[in-house]
Amino acid sequence: MDNHVNLVFTNIAGGGLLLFITLYIGQREISGIYFGDTINYARAYQKYALGGELNEEGDLGWNIFMKFIASYASISTFFTIIAFLYIFPLYKISVTYFNQYWYYAFIMFLVSFSFWTYGVNGIRNGTACSLFLWGLCYERKKVVMALFFFLAISFHKTLLLPIIAYLVTYIYNNPKFFFYGWVLCIPLSLVAGGFWINLFSSLGFGDDRLSGYLTSAPADGTFSNTGFRWDFLFHSAFAVFAGWYFVLKRKFQDTTYNKLLITYLICNGFWILVITANFSNRFAYLSWFMMAIVIIYPLLKKQFFANQHFIIGKILSIYFSFTYLMFYLYYN
Repeated sequence: MDNHVNLVFTNIAGGGLLLFITLYIGQREISGIYFGDTINYARAYQKYALGGELNEEGDLGWNIFMKFIASYASISTFFTIIAFLYIFPLYKISVTYFNQYWYYAFIMFLVSFSFWTYGVNGIRNGTACSLFLWGLCYERKKVVMALFFFLAISFHKTLLLPIIAYLVTYIYNNPKFFFYGWVLCIPLSLVAGGFWINLFSSLGFGDDRLSGYLTSAPADGTFSNTGFRWDFLFHSAFAVFAGWYFVLKRKFQDTTYNKLLITYLICNGFWILVITANFSNRFAYLSWFMMAIVIIYPLLKKQFFANQHFIIGKILSIYFSFTYLMFYLYYN
């Protein structure tokens, strides 16, 4: 991995991939058939372009941003800007954490199961989560981090969950307790899933729309099957197993990694509690967007295996295989 020729290649290829993926997603066809909510965002954008009044309900930051861009740019340019805000933070946090080895983390993000969906369908949620990751790049500049966190919440209020989870890590930074908590969430959900859905929906998270995600009837944007999703629990367990293996079994000590891992465990544990809700995918993504970095982080920070570059290649292949199998075999 530290071979000079390899590093030159990965930096050039990674930069090209960053540009290509941004344009590929940003310049997509404006279609609701292939790209889910893309058409709905396009309609809202068109209203602003024609001089429509600012929608002060919902996520105000997103609406202000959309109205501002609509005064100057075409709809395709808008989607390209959003694609940049969605993808660039994945590059930024990879470079911040891993320096010359950033390419491997960036690839891990791109082959994640949820990457494409939240780039072309749930784009507001995806962009907000990326803004959260961008904020994590400024651990030593708390004011800048807070600004990114504020922007993330203003784009999608559900980001309150990972932000609160991350703040918890400043109080308690030992992942062992949170592993037990994650495991406990499984029987709690199986035995009393409806209780947790009713409880969290009654709290409202400060937004009736978020409560609606838990209580609404099936519709477009839900998982293809409802009920307790063992397949997605299996998917979520990839990052849990990685954290357990490196932190508890191999004694990997890294404060930053502990924060990432604990944030993931809290958010994913919350999703498990409400896993039977029709729109629980909205909450699943609040942990899944961190899966790639939770899995790859230790391997790019410390030598664990004699041929670690082969291990990374195998992990990338397995991780992508889940995405491929789910999209092309399971769903079809």
